[in-house]
Amino acid sequence: MSVSTEGAVAFDPYDVDINVDPYPVFRRLREEAPLYYNEQYDFYALSRFEDVERGFVDHHTFSSAHGGVLEAIKAGYTAPSGVFIMEDPPVHTAHRGVLARVFTPKKMHALEPQIRAYCADVLDPLVANERFDFVVDLGAKMPMRVIGMLLGIPEEDQEAIRRQADERIRREPGKPHRYRANHFTDDEFFGDYIDWRAEHPSDDLMTELLLVEFEDETGTVRRLTRGEILTFVKVLASAGNETTNRLIGWTGKVLGEHPDQRRELAADRSLIPNAIEEILRFEPPSINGARFVARDVELYGETVPAGSAMMLLRGAANRDHRMFPPDGDVFDIHRRIDHHLTFGYGIHFCLGAALARLEGRIALDEVLSRFPDWEVDTDHAELDSSLVRGWRSLPTFLG
Repeated sequence: MSVSTEGAVAFDPYDVDINVDPYPVFRRLREEAPLYYNEQYDFYALSRFEDVERGFVDHHTFSSAHGGVLEAIKAGYTAPSGVFIMEDPPVHTAHRGVLARVFTPKKMHALEPQIRAYCADVLDPLVANERFDFVVDLGAKMPMRVIGMLLGIPEEDQEAIRRQADERIRREPGKPHRYRANHFTDDEFFGDYIDWRAEHPSDDLMTELLLVEFEDETGTVRRLTRGEILTFVKVLASAGNETTNRLIGWTGKVLGEHPDQRRELAADRSLIPNAIEEILRFEPPSINGARFVARDVELYGETVPAGSAMMLLRGAANRDHRMFPPDGDVFDIHRRIDHHLTFGYGIHFCLGAALARLEGRIALDEVLSRFPDWEVDTDHAELDSSLVRGWRSLPTFLG
């Protein structure tokens, strides 16, 4: 249904005010315009949980091959081989299979001692402070150290890589993101590492990518090309840092606003895993996904034509009371969660989900051990303008 009448709900994904708190608009979309059309930017949007989940699963209708965000689809961006988040089967199946052998939950959980050590390195020097910034002090550091360790990137280079990845997904406030032709393929930083690691193999993910053999979409058994490895590494470095960075920031913000539930967590750490799931549901770092409509599809009595762009509003779906009764806009660490859509669903379910959850749980546990009470300094908190929604800075007063 096209929404253009006076007083009707309007959703502009680039509106700065909406980005601060999109959930009132999302609630109206779910109830008033479950199939929404934005004429200005020429896209459709789905907001109810069942519809968004189906959209993630049905890759024959809702294709990832033209990108996973609206700007890429509208720009006609063509991703290089290896950007598996922008691929459909059979290419996606082959590329994802390579990484699935590396990013197993068992391998990720084996990292817990190192992750706790990284948290301690960051947090212990701050114990006597009166203030703590969830993002600047922790979120911008610990996840990059973890992905740097996995990829075998020296610590002295990790901050520069984090900044590069951060800039790649930043947008000018109020405007669409612009994709460069070499968005995933420039050799800056990673080219030298790949070449050096080819001559000096080690026990890290980059070495595994260099040596792995797999069956590609043509049935040929081969190794990854240098270009594919470069693309894999850039995607992993960005995704492995930014999403967990945002999760840590939202953990500080949400629990700062719910002190009674935070005190429950401090007293009973067994509640932390479900609390992290609820934070992921309540404030997903990526509130919007997008797909290219590969064939005509009937939705709510209207035909969405092939060639359209469809936004799958996971942030709206995650608060749908039909899936999360009685009110998805209520934060509750005791909520029973079957599953949410923060990590997507279906063949594109996030490979790094187990690692992100682990890092989120450890970060919260380690923070509570040192800073059980905090209050967000809202006057100085800074929301980032980025493809991944979250905080650039989240300073807090320590109790």
